[in-house]
Amino acid sequence: MAVEAESGGMTRQCLVVEDQESVRAWLVHALHETFPDMAVAQASNLAEARRWLDGQERGATLPFTMALIDLGLPDGSGIDLLRHIAARHPATTAIVATIYDDDAHLFDAIAAGAGGYLLKDRDAATLSTLLRRMEAGEPPLSPSIAWRMMQHFQERPRASRRDEAGLTPREVEVLTLISAGMTTTEAAQKLGLTPHTVTSYIKILYQKLNVQSRAEATLAAVERGLVAPPSPLR
Repeated sequence: MAVEAESGGMTRQCLVVEDQESVRAWLVHALHETFPDMAVAQASNLAEARRWLDGQERGATLPFTMALIDLGLPDGSGIDLLRHIAARHPATTAIVATIYDDDAHLFDAIAAGAGGYLLKDRDAATLSTLLRRMEAGEPPLSPSIAWRMMQHFQERPRASRRDEAGLTPREVEVLTLISAGMTTTEAAQKLGLTPHTVTSYIKILYQKLNVQSRAEATLAAVERGLVAPPSPLR
């Protein structure tokens, strides 16, 4: 069930669409800290988000000015939601908040109407800074995403080897660490990320590798030469 925004004393509202409860709470907290005048509604999937948007279209109590949208939702892609908002709420800035840092997701999101693209591998203070810059008229882009866009349009030749499952460099790092036996917390400390961000990466890894367990993920890492195969038992 979507969580409605509390509108008392607020002048505008935002919708956060994120399936992981801990990540959603982190995003909501960052928004409250950054924009004290902004009411924040929450949805954990596409269906809840669409119901909330339908309510706004029937009669909004506050201007709907911003949306933070995850791309990997349990009942579909956040890309569909971006298209919906672009078509029916053109005054709303829809910002992607994701762990996907590859070109395919980035440019699909922008083509669907995303007004910004933020990676969730940053701390709350950095996220707040990026959102405040948006208020000043700067495009809300994570620094690494801005560099990726520049490189794309500069069309620099790259000889990088693409993983057959489409793993990004960050996803390969996470796969390597968890396959080496690290816990989620240990991998997060190693990479300078929060545990919930690493949990998000593991979820995407399982989807891309089509595996159901850490043992199967470790086998995929061995096949890629990321870690040595386990020693046989004696």
